[in-house]
Amino acid sequence: MRLRDSGVVALALSLVVGCGDDGSSEGEGPSTLTFGAETMGSNGDGDGDTGDGDGEPGDGDGDGDGDGDPGDGDGDPDTDGVKFDVESAMTDVPGNTGDLCKVQDDGDGMGPCEEFAPADSFEPVLQWAFTPNDGNHQTLTTPLVANLTDDNNDGEIDLCDIPDVVLLAFPTAPNPGNLYVLDGETGALHFKINQPVNWRTTPALGDIDDDGITEILVQSNQNTIYCFEHDGSLKWESASVAAAPHSDTGPAIALADIDVDGDVEIIFENIVLDHTGQVLWTSNTTNQWSPATVVADLDGDEFMEIIHPTAAYRYDGSLYYNSAGLGSGFTAVANMDDDEDPEIVVASNVGISVVEHDGTVKFSGLQPVGGYNYARPPAVHDMNGDDVADFALGAGSRFAVYDQMGGVIWDVAVDDGSGSAGSTAFDFLGDNGAEAMYGDEDFIWAFGQGGAPVVQQARSSATVVEYPIVVDVDNDGSAEIVVGSSHPFVYSGSPNPFPTVQVFQDAENRWIQARRIWNQHTYHVTNVREDGTIPQYEDKHWLKLNTFRTNAQIENGGICDPVG
Repeated sequence: MRLRDSGVVALALSLVVGCGDDGSSEGEGPSTLTFGAETMGSNGDGDGDTGDGDGEPGDGDGDGDGDGDPGDGDGDPDTDGVKFDVESAMTDVPGNTGDLCKVQDDGDGMGPCEEFAPADSFEPVLQWAFTPNDGNHQTLTTPLVANLTDDNNDGEIDLCDIPDVVLLAFPTAPNPGNLYVLDGETGALHFKINQPVNWRTTPALGDIDDDGITEILVQSNQNTIYCFEHDGSLKWESASVAAAPHSDTGPAIALADIDVDGDVEIIFENIVLDHTGQVLWTSNTTNQWSPATVVADLDGDEFMEIIHPTAAYRYDGSLYYNSAGLGSGFTAVANMDDDEDPEIVVASNVGISVVEHDGTVKFSGLQPVGGYNYARPPAVHDMNGDDVADFALGAGSRFAVYDQMGGVIWDVAVDDGSGSAGSTAFDFLGDNGAEAMYGDEDFIWAFGQGGAPVVQQARSSATVVEYPIVVDVDNDGSAEIVVGSSHPFVYSGSPNPFPTVQVFQDAENRWIQARRIWNQHTYHVTNVREDGTIPQYEDKHWLKLNTFRTNAQIENGGICDPVG
C-alpha cells in the first residue's frame, strides 16, 4: 500500500500532458486541458467563476504541512491538469498498451489496489455547479459521464480529453426537457441538444455503431428513442415504443450486446431494440413495472438475459424463468453466496428478495427496517472491508446496508418520503471499505463504517430514481461526486433553487481515482469500457469486482482489485 503522493502527478504530467496538441510526444503542451465552450447558465456563485460562493474551493486550512497528506497547504486543490495514477508508468502493468490515452481496463489481469488516502480525507468542496438559463432548472435523472469532445484538439476523442457530463434538465413536470453536455472540469456548456426529451427517463451513453465514439440514447417526448451522435446531431429516431406501465417512476435505458454478435442492443424497460432503432422484441411484463432493466449472463452460455423483478428473458425474447410474487421494482446482479453463479437482488414494493441465477427464490419479501416501500435501486459493494459483497438500499425514512441474507449491518435516518432514490458506493480512501452513498430530499450523504456520516452536502430533490455518482469527472486522478437537484423542497439557509447539477471534490484532491465513465443507470463497470465501448463478451462482474451501481478504483490506467 502507498499513500497518495503529489509526486505521482508530476510523473504523470511528464508522461501524458507533455504531449503537444498534435498528439505527438514532442513539445511541452498545455498543463491543463480545458474546452472554452460558450456557456449557458451559471457556474458556481453566479459571477461566472466556479466554486462555493467565493470562487475558491477549500477552507484555507490546508494540509501539505509535513504530515504526509498531499496538497500545498492553502486548502485549494492541486490544478496541475490531467493526472494518471502511473507511478510505475510504462512498466509491467497488466494490460498496459503503453498508450495512456487509450483504454486499459478490460477487467483482465487486475493488479491489487495499492494507493490509499489519509483517514481524514473528507473535506468536500464545490468544484462547479451548472443551471441552464433557458428555464430547464430541474433534473430527476442520474447524470452520466463519458468522453464526447476533443478537448486537446489532437484529432481524437480519448482518455487524454476531459470527460463530459450529460445532464437531462426540464422546467416543471411533466413538461419535456433537453440534454446538455458539460465540460467535466469546469461545468462549461459544450452544447445543448434542442430536441425535446422525456423529463424522467435516464439516458444511456455508449458506442453503438463501432465508430470508436460514444453516442447518446434517450427517450423522446413522443415515446420514441432518439440516438444522438457525440456532437448532438440526430443519428436516428425509432418508431414508437409502448413500454410496460412504470407508475410514476422514471425508466432508464441500458446498452449491451445481448446476443454477442458484435452489435449493441438497446434495452428500454421490456423492449429490446437493435443498434439502428428497430424493435426486436417485447416481453410480457404487464403485471409489473421494471423501470431500470438489468442485463447479465445468468446461465453461463455467453448470451445475456434481460432481468426484471419477477422474470428473466433470454436474448431472443423467450422466457428464462418466472418468479411471480416478488413485486415491482428494481434489481441488481451480484454474487451473494459462496458459489460462482450470480444472484439477483430484488428491491420491490413487497420488500427485499434474492433470487438464484435459475430463478429459484432464496428468500423474499423481507422488510428489515419497517413496513416501507422498498422499490428503490440497490447498490452492491463491499462496504465493511470483509471481502464480501453487501448491498445498500433506501426505504422510506431509513437508509441501510444489508448483508447477503438481508440482515441489517447498519441503518440511519434520512428524509425521503417522496420517491424512490437509488444508492451507490465508493471507496474514497482506498482502505477496502467503501462508503455507502444516498441522496435524500435535502442532502447527499456518504456513510462510513457503522453508518457514521463522512459527507453531507446540501441539495434538493423529489427523489424519483436518481442517485449521485462518483467519477473522475475532470481527469485529475481523484474522484469527484456528481449530483443533480430538483426544487420541490427548500429549508432554512438553503439556496432557492439549488443548482441543477453540482460537482464536489476533496479540497486537497486526496480521494482515490475512480473510472472516468458512468454510462447508464444500471452501470456495473464491466458493462462499458472507459472509451464508451460496449463489450461483445462482457466480463462476469460478479467474479471480478462483484459490485453494482458503484464505481471502481483505477491505478496505472486500469482497474485495480481492492481485495486485501
